[in-house]
Order: sequence, then structure tokens, then C-alpha cells
Amino acid sequence: MSLGMVAFWTLVTWLFLNAGRTSPDAVTPSERGPEEILADRFARGEIDEDEYQRRLDTLHASSR
Repeated sequence: MSLGMVAFWTLVTWLFLNAGRTSPDAVTPSERGPEEILADRFARGEIDEDEYQRRLDTLHASSR
């Protein structure tokens, strides 16, 4: 019985301590910059290299 209580409270404590943690992949798009989003789209193959470079140049030109 006491072993079960120790296991229960250990589990409750672990859940409480880990409740607020998020994984690095859980970042919302609003927290990422436009270059990071563009790089992700290129890495996934959604856009080709020419499109990536064109949009990257556009981002750099608009930030000046």
C-alpha cells in the first residue's frame, strides 16, 4: 500500500513539474521570424531554390 502511494505522489509531482514545459517544435509561427519560416518551407520542398532566393532578397531589401 505504501509503495503504491509513493508511486502515485511521484507521478503527480512529475506531472506538475512537467506541465508547463513545451518542446522546441511547439513554437508558434508568430514567434518565428520570416527568414526562419522561409527556410522551413524551402527545407520541406514547398518552394524551389530560385523562389527561396527571390523571397529572401525581398525580405532583406524591405528591412533596409
